[in-house]
Amino acid sequence: MFKRDVKSIKDLVMQNLRANGLETPLLQKRIVDSWPKVMGELIARNTLNVYVDNQTLVVKLSSPALRQELAMRRDYYVELLNHSVGAQVIYNIRFC
Repeated sequence: MFKRDVKSIKDLVMQNLRANGLETPLLQKRIVDSWPKVMGELIARNTLNVYVDNQTLVVKLSSPALRQELAMRRDYYVELLNHSVGAQVIYNIRFC
């Protein structure tokens, strides 16, 4: 008898994404999509725009006070967001 190399569909899809250079954009999209869920409704309502630029999450907020408050715990939010997608995607958050 012969042995088969059995892989899960998830592993095959991730291998294909990685081979085509699409894994990083997918993870960045997941970070952006997880922002409202991770940060909560109040912060999500005051968020104007969220995007990733060169491993930095850029968050535009409508409230200067909220911007200052979130900036004080920046490292905690980086860790929380990376944990939500299961990979080290961002290294910094810039609030503007």
